[in-house]
Amino acid sequence: RIHAVVATSFVSWEFVVAGGFVLPRSVRVRFWGAVRAGYLPKPAARLVDVSHETGRRWFAQAGGVIGNAPGSLGERYLSMAEREEISRGLSGDLSYREIARQLARAPSTISREVTNNGGRGGYRAHRAESAARDRARRPKTAKLAEAGNRELRDHVQARLLQEWSPGQITARLAMEFPDRPEMRVSHETIYQSLYVQSRGALRRELTACLRTGRALRRPRKQAQARRSRIPDLVEISERPAEAEDRAVPGHWEGDLITGAGN
Repeated sequence: RIHAVVATSFVSWEFVVAGGFVLPRSVRVRFWGAVRAGYLPKPAARLVDVSHETGRRWFAQAGGVIGNAPGSLGERYLSMAEREEISRGLSGDLSYREIARQLARAPSTISREVTNNGGRGGYRAHRAESAARDRARRPKTAKLAEAGNRELRDHVQARLLQEWSPGQITARLAMEFPDRPEMRVSHETIYQSLYVQSRGALRRELTACLRTGRALRRPRKQAQARRSRIPDLVEISERPAEAEDRAVPGHWEGDLITGAGN
């Protein structure tokens, strides 16, 4: 995978190379937006006009964990356009307070931005933007991967080998170590440590001990993304009034129960 940053006076893009084509970061953000909305990787890839293989690879790189996917930067982060304004303000010898007033930002935000990116004499908007995106991509060390949490990691791995679920492990830790807060870990952290191997916390083969046995996490479909299994389904709320009050013979209402023995 190759990353590069290209900047103009108003906007910047982070590119990723996929299948020989250069894709802007916004495509990946849109892909994961569709996954968050309940779409599986294949239809999500179709929505953003990338190949199924590209979508599958993006999904696998995140371990199927939506929280590890790239998202759009929030408003509290400086945009490329704002960094260009800062650069122009510095060229015009404006004070940090005057630049902050023009951008409706705190003076401390402008001061910190300039100081961390070359100072008044060396500040360049595109370099500052590139550095900010590099910092945003930097992965956080997983709790189970930290050297000081070896006992916790070994305990979690032992329980996984006994086919305990992450939820059971989390609950049991609180019971077994009530006075040791360092022996606490959420079930979500356990899942991420299994599915996202870049974090290097738990061995990938331990996913076979999960009840699902999956090496990747599957996103849950939301209501608007689900498809009915019944073609031409008519909602019960749309049935005619004569069926509702049972005044006309011939209308039937019943329940069908299916199960392992039926």
